[in-house]
Amino acid sequence: MQKRKLKDLEVSAIGLGCMGMSHGYGPACDKNEMIKLIHHAFDLGVTFFDTAEVYGPYLNEELVGEALEPIRDKVVIATKFGIQMENGKQVQNSKPEVIKKSIEGSLKRLRIDCIDLYYLHRVDTNTPIEDVAQTVKDLIKEGKVKHWGLSEAGVNTIRKANEICPVTAIQSEYSMWWREPEKELFPLLEELNIGFVPFSPLGKGYLTGRFDKNSTFEKDDFRSIVPRFQKENLEANQKFIDYVKDLANKKGVTPAQLALSWVLAQKPYIAPIPGTRKIERLEENLKSSDVLLTYEEVQKINSEIEKIKIIGARYPKELQARVGK
Repeated sequence: MQKRKLKDLEVSAIGLGCMGMSHGYGPACDKNEMIKLIHHAFDLGVTFFDTAEVYGPYLNEELVGEALEPIRDKVVIATKFGIQMENGKQVQNSKPEVIKKSIEGSLKRLRIDCIDLYYLHRVDTNTPIEDVAQTVKDLIKEGKVKHWGLSEAGVNTIRKANEICPVTAIQSEYSMWWREPEKELFPLLEELNIGFVPFSPLGKGYLTGRFDKNSTFEKDDFRSIVPRFQKENLEANQKFIDYVKDLANKKGVTPAQLALSWVLAQKPYIAPIPGTRKIERLEENLKSSDVLLTYEEVQKINSEIEKIKIIGARYPKELQARVGK
């Protein structure tokens, strides 16, 4: 597995998003099976693992902590703070005292004494970002955090945060069918020398080609409330996935491998974190790091997908309101 740099933090070119193992896509998987999957990922060269306090909540950090404990000194562990559960609902809360409590819980669950990459999960508009950055800066001085970042934050917030405590990485959704970060975020990352970690680089599974207008999702599957995964939108977007499938076939790879290699080809400071619950999908995804797209191929793909209008929002309104702040 090739390596990439998020500022001065070296990680595997493709990481592993662990959320779906116990959160967001139906019931939590068998813990022992997921530990095997995480170990297999490491054996295949993955050194970058992503989780969050709120996944489960808490179950995912516990899983990742147990799985990575034997190889702690050989991996980079990223987790997130800033979303709390109150009365069964997620709320943003990044008050300094909450962050200080959150990190102690994360350190314990992850079985570590220092978090490699600590993200603000979503911006809390009730807490000045300067206060958040200063709190994390203090945690870095205490030796509890090595690097920090923000997830789905707006460019002005990122700039303010970076002035207080230099930011190592920004996490955001990014894929062939969600390219919004290219407009404002990429230029800022290049200006400030900040790395980029795309989640959902396979479009929440859409870009694997598994879904069509007849696909359905259980209530405990996050996609059941995502506009892009409603039947009429899946049907309307069939042209897009047909193009990806055709291109992948001509390239001699799977649609997932094409989609991931496309993400990797966009910028050298990008390290995507596709998630999976299956060994065969893990192996398929990781092979995408060996798929080379030329500059000309990337430009042609970009030109073609820009002609295809994507129907449906990536988030329902209540979740969309939490991003880009």
